[in-house]
Amino acid sequence: MTFHTPLSSEDSTRYAALLVQGTAITRHAELLAWLQGDVQQLLPHDILLAGWGDFQQGALQHDVVSRLPGARSYAAGTDGLPFLLGKFHERWLAADRQPCRLDFSEFEYLLGQASLPGSFPGSLRGMRTVLIHGLQDERAQQECLYVFMSAGDIPAEPCGTALRMLMPSVDAALRQMTPLPQQRRPAAMRGPAEDASGLSERETQIMAWVAMGKTNSEIGAILNISGFTVKNHMQRIFQKLNVFNRAQAVSKVTRVGMYG
Repeated sequence: MTFHTPLSSEDSTRYAALLVQGTAITRHAELLAWLQGDVQQLLPHDILLAGWGDFQQGALQHDVVSRLPGARSYAAGTDGLPFLLGKFHERWLAADRQPCRLDFSEFEYLLGQASLPGSFPGSLRGMRTVLIHGLQDERAQQECLYVFMSAGDIPAEPCGTALRMLMPSVDAALRQMTPLPQQRRPAAMRGPAEDASGLSERETQIMAWVAMGKTNSEIGAILNISGFTVKNHMQRIFQKLNVFNRAQAVSKVTRVGMYG
């Protein structure tokens, strides 16, 4: 999908003002106010998801900017966000790294069958459309992806052009902000080595979804493996952790993640 909309003199003036405002952003609250202010006239949205890192390995960090309850960077249910960002990244690559507009219903199955009130998946469940763009950070050897989500419709144009114009400011603002405490930790699943609990990369992925309440069949659909394979992984996880059920496994992995 190609986005090319000529700018009127009025639009050029509006963009210039927004870009100047964007250069002064250094805090999350300022970015939220900027995005929910005049930016809404050009790029209407309810949630901004930002992800950066190695999308091939799933070693990602993320940020969430929104006024919606539950739509916070490290709210309950954000454990699976790297996988969702990975799916968006695949679609962006398929669009030749150009802005692409998608129907969020294609991805809603990733949220599972139930979402707790006030949780991150609960906030996403009300979204209708997404507009995605990204960039390659050659100096840091990583990619950055920006996903604008709306409960309404995000028109392909002129919003695609708006995203092209405003993304450098969004990217610069996020780079200037003080990282959240969780963002100072090494990203999960950074490589094939086992984590502190002795779990492999695949087992760690499965446990992240188990912690979100997903069934074996749901996890299998998400990871493109059979429910039987997930069951076998779970048996090995129980053995490694010396536990007898899923609740005990989640509890032990959580303790190791916090204190190990």
